[in-house]
Amino acid sequence: MPLHLTKVAFGADSVDHLAERLRLRGEEGPVFLTTRYLPKRHEEVAGPVGEGGSMYWILKHQLIARSPILGFGEAEGGRVAIHIDPKLVLVQARPKRAHQGWRYLEGADAPPDLGGDATGLDIMPPALMTKLAELALI
Repeated sequence: MPLHLTKVAFGADSVDHLAERLRLRGEEGPVFLTTRYLPKRHEEVAGPVGEGGSMYWILKHQLIARSPILGFGEAEGGRVAIHIDPKLVLVQARPKRAHQGWRYLEGADAPPDLGGDATGLDIMPPALMTKLAELALI
């Protein structure tokens, strides 16, 4: 199982807002986050092509979505770029305390993606899902 990273969706007030922000950044070019140091376990996060980890986004103390990590590179000022896919994949909301920077998330502890199951959650508007997750109803 791949290793993942978690990060607070700073400045986003909803899943829709985060998705729109990533979409707009994707139109301008590659989407990446910068960090001061290369993660020590970056090879586990990157994984084999097509089997790498994801950046799981925390919004209002819930893991709500993920962006597949495409790789690592260099950024300005000697920083490290974490390249991500601008596509946002909704996951089953799971409580997660906010933190600074990024943290590791083991593959076994990652919430499953929403979509294609019989629950109907995959067709629910993201804003409604966020509200239901805040109320601990999903």
